[in-house]
Amino acid sequence: MSAATTCDRTRLRVRVSGAVQGVGFRPYVYGLAMRYGLAGFVINGPEGVTIEVEGHRASEFVATLPLEAPPLARIDHISVRETAALAAKDFSIGTSEGGKLSTQIVADAAVCQQCLSELFDPENRHYLYPFISCCHCGPRYTIAEQLPYDRRNTVMRAFRLCAACAAEYADPASRRFHAEAIACPTCGPQLSHEISAIVAAIARGQIVAIKGLGGYQLLCDARNQDAVQRLRRRKRRLQKPFAVMVDSIECVSDIAEANAPELALLESVARPIVLLRSRNNLSPAIAPGLSRVGVMLPVVPLHHLIFHALRSAGACAGAGPVIVATSANLCGEPLLIDNAQALQRLKGIADLIVTHDRDILTRADDSVVSVVAGRPQFIRRARGYVPEPIRLAKSVPPVLAVGGALKSTVTITRDNQAFVSQHIGDLDTAEGIRAFEETIRHLTSSLDVEPVAVAHDLHPDMASTRFAQANGRALVAVQHHHAHAAAVIAEHGHAGPALALVLDGHGLGSEGGNWGGELLLCEGTRCRRIGHLAPLQMPGGDRATREPWRMASAVLHGLGRGNEIGQRFAAQRQAGCVSALLDQPGGATTTSAGRLFDAAAALLEIASLQSYEGEAAMKLEALVRRTAIVEAGWTIDGGVLSLRPLFARLIADDIDALGAAGLFHGTFAAACVDWVTRSARTTGVSTVVLSGGCFLNAVLADEIPRGCSAAGLSPLMPRRVPPNDGGLSLGQAWIAALQMAQQSSARGGTA
Repeated sequence: MSAATTCDRTRLRVRVSGAVQGVGFRPYVYGLAMRYGLAGFVINGPEGVTIEVEGHRASEFVATLPLEAPPLARIDHISVRETAALAAKDFSIGTSEGGKLSTQIVADAAVCQQCLSELFDPENRHYLYPFISCCHCGPRYTIAEQLPYDRRNTVMRAFRLCAACAAEYADPASRRFHAEAIACPTCGPQLSHEISAIVAAIARGQIVAIKGLGGYQLLCDARNQDAVQRLRRRKRRLQKPFAVMVDSIECVSDIAEANAPELALLESVARPIVLLRSRNNLSPAIAPGLSRVGVMLPVVPLHHLIFHALRSAGACAGAGPVIVATSANLCGEPLLIDNAQALQRLKGIADLIVTHDRDILTRADDSVVSVVAGRPQFIRRARGYVPEPIRLAKSVPPVLAVGGALKSTVTITRDNQAFVSQHIGDLDTAEGIRAFEETIRHLTSSLDVEPVAVAHDLHPDMASTRFAQANGRALVAVQHHHAHAAAVIAEHGHAGPALALVLDGHGLGSEGGNWGGELLLCEGTRCRRIGHLAPLQMPGGDRATREPWRMASAVLHGLGRGNEIGQRFAAQRQAGCVSALLDQPGGATTTSAGRLFDAAAALLEIASLQSYEGEAAMKLEALVRRTAIVEAGWTIDGGVLSLRPLFARLIADDIDALGAAGLFHGTFAAACVDWVTRSARTTGVSTVVLSGGCFLNAVLADEIPRGCSAAGLSPLMPRRVPPNDGGLSLGQAWIAALQMAQQSSARGGTA
């Protein structure tokens, strides 16, 4: 920030960049200018907010500006230059400027406390109005078409302001001064059903679909076993856990254990689903076989109105209302946002479908977060966090990265920022692919970016790869596990070499093959595989990913105990065929860490089959009470880590499933630390990147970094994106952007 002169009539031109549109920044500036008796103006522009202030206290204004900014604002940079005084007398909010954009829309925010007070105040004109909002809360990203973030560029332009709302919108003293989503019962969106009808349906044990902030949700009474089971059948979600919602932080302790960081996440404006240790007093069908339950607090005014009515009616049993709150879609399909589609596709799922007439332009599922070793870790990054950018170590060319096939996200780079999209979902349906393409169009348009290249996974059969190849831009293929590592490197701005331990389910290797437990040496755009887990046969190919007993059979065969397969897995009709397959040479193999968890779960009779990705591993983790280490439970030879001794111990007769789960996790974590430490000594590299879907396992995510730190290494974990495939696109984008910058430099251009 440059120094300003202190003459009586100083006029300063101030540019503020960051998340400063749609957060009440202009009214804040107006109020600050009034406080210091300044003239001038403030406008939204392509670079953020432009301010001119004139008066003898202009320097004080600039000094105070970053100190009292609105709660949703994020100031990245302030530039100041002196300009000629104009003898201006008034301060105004001007019309937004056009031009090349370098700002961004901010994330949606949960309803604020001031709006909640008005919501339940019978004297307030917003009393019981489910779309109340102000400058400090409400929809942003999900209703905006483009920047600048003005009402005309959002879906709210369809609602003409009534006299009362127009007066608030134009009043600098109002909390809704230039609040673009301002609305009231007279002029704003309307629900299709009364709150009483929603509450009556939930009380009867029915399933209700409501249109939320980023898409439709399905609600039912979480204490009603029949209702939860009915929801599972209708949604075709037989085992995958449901999240639940309670109406206050005080009610959380009734259903789960929560520490201070977890409670802070629950109450944050992002309002994510937070994984907590369950007290097991809800329907067992909420999270079958798991020790943690996803809990969230109300996000939108409609949620608060439903809970208020439930409490008033005494409609839910127990210490307080607890409702299932899950995405309203069929399993594997993207979140529904369109009213007509919702009425059609949810007809056989929901008993009551509640719509409203405020459109959702960008679908955004609920974010899911856990706290590991006292720090948040994303499982799914979406509503409340997107499109918050990730700052890169330097400015890079604009690229688009299209991620993988599961837990899809896309990333666009702009200058020194990476914008990772909301969680899109799996790309194995036509609807999923359409949502993926819509997300790319919206993100590209809203950021005003024209990518020079498209980064994609090596796997040729992914829908994302096919999209990249048909895009007509320069292509950069990035190996799956290299992308996992690069995402963490990009997030932390790490320069120089790094070891990368990537523990994952599946990814195509750089020379083919099924990888998933890899030790890599990364620097810049280069990556070399220096180690991997011992290959394990994968009888039945991809079918083994859905049937853990097949991986367990491969372990038994490798231990010379293949004759036990038929007996142990007698319930599986193809056990005999699998045993014969394992005797034949040349079958598919994998180095996947995820498949080892599957094998352990099946050997311990925890899960022989799985209905959703990671089910066996999650149920195995749920049994861990404390960890232990099998002495000499692993071997490392030529960079290859084998856990054969550990598996031999797991199937001994003197160990139960609880003890075995603790032994598996403790030994696996210790083996990984030993593996990484040896490689650090050999390579002289002490920074260790830890990524891949297996790091969603709280035990590994705690013990491996701690072990690395104790060994004198510097572990880096993903914090801003998930360690699973939801973070792939960020890593792809970083590698591709670096390659484009290098090519530009080689041609004599500028990066």
